[in-house]
Amino acid sequence: MDFDASVYPYASHREVVYGRRGMVCTSQHLAAQAGLDMLKQGGNAVDAALAAAICLTVLEPTSNGLGSDAFALIWTKGKLYGLNGSGWSPALLTRDELQRRGFTEVPLRGWEPVMVPGAPAAWAAIHERFGRLPFAELFGPAIAYARDGYAVMPNLAAMLADSARVFAPYKGMPLFQHLFDAFFPHGKAPKAGDILKLPELAKSLEILRDTKCRALYDGELAEAVAAWSQETGGLLRKEDLAAYQPQWVEPIHTNYRGYDVWEIPPNGHGLVVLMALNIARKFTFSKRDDAESFHRQIEAMKLAFCDGKKYIADPRFMKTSVDMWLSEAYADKRRALIGHEALLPQPVDVNCGGTVYLCSADGEGNMVSFIQSNYNGFGSGIVVPGYGISLSDRGHNFSMDPASDNCVGPRKKSYHTIIPGFLTKDGEAVGPFGVMGAFMQPQGQFQVLMNTIDYHLNPQAALDAPRWQWVGGKTIEIERAVPAEIIEELRRRGHDVVVKDDIQTYGRGQIIWRDEKGTLMGGTEPRADGIVAAW
Repeated sequence: MDFDASVYPYASHREVVYGRRGMVCTSQHLAAQAGLDMLKQGGNAVDAALAAAICLTVLEPTSNGLGSDAFALIWTKGKLYGLNGSGWSPALLTRDELQRRGFTEVPLRGWEPVMVPGAPAAWAAIHERFGRLPFAELFGPAIAYARDGYAVMPNLAAMLADSARVFAPYKGMPLFQHLFDAFFPHGKAPKAGDILKLPELAKSLEILRDTKCRALYDGELAEAVAAWSQETGGLLRKEDLAAYQPQWVEPIHTNYRGYDVWEIPPNGHGLVVLMALNIARKFTFSKRDDAESFHRQIEAMKLAFCDGKKYIADPRFMKTSVDMWLSEAYADKRRALIGHEALLPQPVDVNCGGTVYLCSADGEGNMVSFIQSNYNGFGSGIVVPGYGISLSDRGHNFSMDPASDNCVGPRKKSYHTIIPGFLTKDGEAVGPFGVMGAFMQPQGQFQVLMNTIDYHLNPQAALDAPRWQWVGGKTIEIERAVPAEIIEELRRRGHDVVVKDDIQTYGRGQIIWRDEKGTLMGGTEPRADGIVAAW
């Protein structure tokens, strides 16, 4: 892959990092170093990714935890493997039950959006198939940081302060008080440089270590989760936990200008990235900082995304196939709608025709793209007393429309926003990439891929480049670093452009590419606290 940094006019505060024997990229520097330590101890890229992922439940608890879901793409011995570690809903969760409780949509907080945790089961499944080091060793750094404490980094301090503000109305309520007890031990958000200790989380990590994560599904931790649910009006039961298993899946892909872009199939919305690339493929993008280029990218993403949000669901319930969404006929039909003016997108009629991302690589050719999330900050706001297990609110993504493929129901997986990505060319690995950030994720991936493939930016420059986010209708949020003349031209074309400086709006990504010589090139998100740890 050839890079021409001269086409990117904005100064990068970080340089692309090179390595040979291994590399780990995460949003928290201690997690990246923990992964690199596994490589230096004889582990492979899988061990490195898992150690980093386990660490991130401690080092960035605002984004993920032991109640998270996880997805992974793993390249080894010339083949790409996919794991869907998203949890399912409780057997007692039905539309009728939610209506009986007075809800017209699945709420964001409380027990109703809580799903079975998928991440710990995913860690165990991935390690059993591809890991090298003893599973227990992967927990060492995370347990030490949780037990002994760590210095809070600036962006984490900002996220903790934001979480304290968001959950302030729930403080003192018995159901939510354990969130404050576990993660705000001094009654307020820690500041940058403060030492944060999470002893309850350390205890739970030790139990998971000693049981290869089974304790969360049919052991002590499962008992604690189910007991708290029954005591406080939740629908989650021991049977929901015990019956759960992550799923190995075949990754899906499309070819974009000679590169194969790979994603996990639905219930995740990685499909949206592929759909948008297919729509954009027959356009020419010769210059990045050009209003026409921005306009076409935005319109392609809007059309793909509005279809994805309507039709993506648990694949057992989808009435449409992935092949249809990746077809030339679909792409041509949607592309034909893109003209000079901004569209108010509507889903196609098929009847008529906050998250952590990390990646790792080793000197043997193994590479991992991994993502896990509680969905919205601390998720449901429910933390299991005495164990520090924050439970997700992923069920909020269910629809209450009985005609929807994604309608809420028992033992069902909801529409899911977390998506690891992977790039290959001519059957060889180029590498893992991802951009965390809920509904920004496919949009961030789309922009990073175009920065890389169309505009030949190196991994760090591809992440540094200013981004936009479609938020609905004709409204686009855009970073101030985008040239003013582009912003004004987009407005003349009918886009409702909001210049927004909040760095959390635009996602946080990581990239590792391997060149034809075997050299690793890494980039890490400038909007986060992370590093590229290289060997």
